[in-house]
Amino acid sequence: MKTYNAKKEDVTRDWYVVDAEGQVLGRLASEIAKRLRGKHKPIYTPYMDAGDFVVVVNAEKIQLTGNKLKNKIYYHYSGYPGGLSEIPAGKMLEEKPGDILRIAVRGMLPKNSLGRAMLKKLKIYAGTEGKHPHEAQCPRKLEL
Repeated sequence: MKTYNAKKEDVTRDWYVVDAEGQVLGRLASEIAKRLRGKHKPIYTPYMDAGDFVVVVNAEKIQLTGNKLKNKIYYHYSGYPGGLSEIPAGKMLEEKPGDILRIAVRGMLPKNSLGRAMLKKLKIYAGTEGKHPHEAQCPRKLEL
């Protein structure tokens, strides 16, 4: 038996829309990462980007379990002395709701140029009530 290796021209990319309202952050992020990598396809190849585009709407209505809104802290370091900034998850969800999901998905993708290319296929919109500028791509609704 021969092993099938997918080629770049064999990959067809679909578009999916995910409504994040009421979804738990980690569970949603893992499903999105799986779609971005292409692990749901039979032609999945670890060294290739065979994934689909994912559009997330209503990112501001994402849920965090337990006391994570108060206790979970996101850190950013500028590289300079005293340049460590920290922001609680609750405040980040109010100010930049898309970033909280993007950080979670980025942590589940490969840590190289392939992972950065996969992350570019993720489009996040905060509270557009189902509206996004990607209607021309005819995205399918993804139930999670």
